[in-house]
Amino acid sequence: MDKAFEGIYKGRRVFITGHTGFKGGWLALWLKVLGAEVLGYSLQPPSVPSFFEAVDLESLIDHHVIGDVRDGDKLASVMKEFRPEFVFHLAAQPIVRLSYKEPRLTYETNVLGTVNLFEAIRNIDTVRVVINVTSDKCYENKEWVYGYREVDPMGGYDPYSSSKGCSELVTAAYRNSFFRENGVALSSVRAGNVIGGGDWGEDRIIPDCVRALSEGRTIIIRNPQATRPWQYILEPLSGYLWLGALMYQCGIRYSEAWNFGPDEDDILTVEKLAGLIIKHWGGGSYSLDTSNHPHEATLLKLDCSKAHAILKWQPVYNIYRAIEETIYWHREYYNFNGKANMHKTTLHQIERYIKEAKEKGILWSID
Repeated sequence: MDKAFEGIYKGRRVFITGHTGFKGGWLALWLKVLGAEVLGYSLQPPSVPSFFEAVDLESLIDHHVIGDVRDGDKLASVMKEFRPEFVFHLAAQPIVRLSYKEPRLTYETNVLGTVNLFEAIRNIDTVRVVINVTSDKCYENKEWVYGYREVDPMGGYDPYSSSKGCSELVTAAYRNSFFRENGVALSSVRAGNVIGGGDWGEDRIIPDCVRALSEGRTIIIRNPQATRPWQYILEPLSGYLWLGALMYQCGIRYSEAWNFGPDEDDILTVEKLAGLIIKHWGGGSYSLDTSNHPHEATLLKLDCSKAHAILKWQPVYNIYRAIEETIYWHREYYNFNGKANMHKTTLHQIERYIKEAKEKGILWSID
């Protein structure tokens, strides 16, 4: 597996913010599979249980640092000592509903945290590639029936979405004002609603369903007709890793904004997704929450034609396979009362994903 992505990451120093989170944890583990030296900088795991603890990620990566991206001095000190070549920025306050309760925390983390990271990078000379992971919610959502393109305006109804739009604007400003002239490749990446094993985050449909099913409770869902670009965890990560490899090889040529989302057919309503989760779990039920909730987007999807055409990136799994892999991971965890070797299960899922990508002719390699 270390030959995937042109073998670029083998022996390279990679700095990840947010590695104790769901997406950051999967990325850190995949980078270790690829032979990278990984330093993770993050707050404590955001949930109990967590992916970080379930796979014992602390023992698998090279350096584990508890830190807040709002602490610019500590962030800069850790980065200066490690001297990374790649930086993947995933640390964030990621919950829409929490952003209504904690708007200051949301903006300080998602906007000023990004500024702190970029300032730290400006003061060391080893970084070649920087990827800022934002969100599909960074766009000004007009409830269009077609997907948002990278050139569409930034926006955000709620503080979370707005903060991600701001992070995108900060990224563009630093790329144009500082990084491009110094040969540092900086991109932002926007993915859909990611699902996969080990996500126990607050106010997200898969974790909510898994928690209810594992406890024998009825699933409560809000906004049942809302649609989201659901995708398996390894889909956007493969895009980030492939983009990073291209940026390393080709400098600033690929330093832009990129969408990594599912195919058109994989955009389902929340209610349909809940039904499929119950099917793969082997039983359960759901009911609708009719109480009032803060505003959330109803219709949201991404146009990924740019990544398809230029990066030759495409998804490997459809939504049905994504749900199957996700529920399998969680069933393994709960069948063994949380004591299963989820490291091995996760590695097998990465291996299977890479194998099926190759079978489909998706090689993440330069022609």
